[in-house]
Amino acid sequence: VLRQHRSTQRKLPRGRADEDRLVADMIELARQYGRYGYRRIAALLRNAGWQVNDKRVERLWRREGLKVPIKQPKKGRLWLNDGSCVRLRPQYRDHVWSYDFVHCRTDDGKVFRTLNILDEFSRECLTIRVRRKLNSTDVIDALTDLFILRGVPAFIRSDNGPEFVRDWIGAVGAKTAYIEPGSPWENGYCESFNARFRDEMLNGEVFYSLREAQILIEQWRKHYNTKRPHSALGYRPPAPEAIIAMDLRLLIH
Repeated sequence: VLRQHRSTQRKLPRGRADEDRLVADMIELARQYGRYGYRRIAALLRNAGWQVNDKRVERLWRREGLKVPIKQPKKGRLWLNDGSCVRLRPQYRDHVWSYDFVHCRTDDGKVFRTLNILDEFSRECLTIRVRRKLNSTDVIDALTDLFILRGVPAFIRSDNGPEFVRDWIGAVGAKTAYIEPGSPWENGYCESFNARFRDEMLNGEVFYSLREAQILIEQWRKHYNTKRPHSALGYRPPAPEAIIAMDLRLLIH
């Protein structure tokens, strides 16, 4: 009909009808979660209802010039690939909890500390206490609140803290799993979590007051547990039901 040889005919490439919206959503997520790579963004897109695989997101990610700033890898990691210590690996939920402290500052230069408590098996962040000062009594108070909600774990891993904390943990029926001094790799789960906590939360925020820090950090903790894709869990969040369950308990009581 057109008097042109078939070999000269080419179908003009057309982008998928939904590609503009997909790219817009991808860019918005990249803006909102600046430290996430394309795999984690792809998981969030699927959670939002997009039927898209990692390869397509990677292609669009590269086309749009998106990237995560490269950080130098830390040397001397002696824990296993999943972050566990060789001596004691968690086998089930509430088998091993671990806790550690992180330091930060408000905009006026004053230091505050966070007490981070994790369930090593599920990777759930059980609580983050934010105070100007944190001592052994605060550790016991935080653990007591969690024991009421979840029961007592089999083990609690931490550095070599005060003896009366160790005695108290033993008295409530748990065992302590202290790490060797100067060996943070033995608390690999907390080390990994603390790195994400700093990278995705603390380093990207300016806290003008302690109260603001408490509110924003708690919001981030809920996001971490219920929405943030975790690479070690097949890009699922650690505990999507955790916040709902806790809110129901608070309503009941």
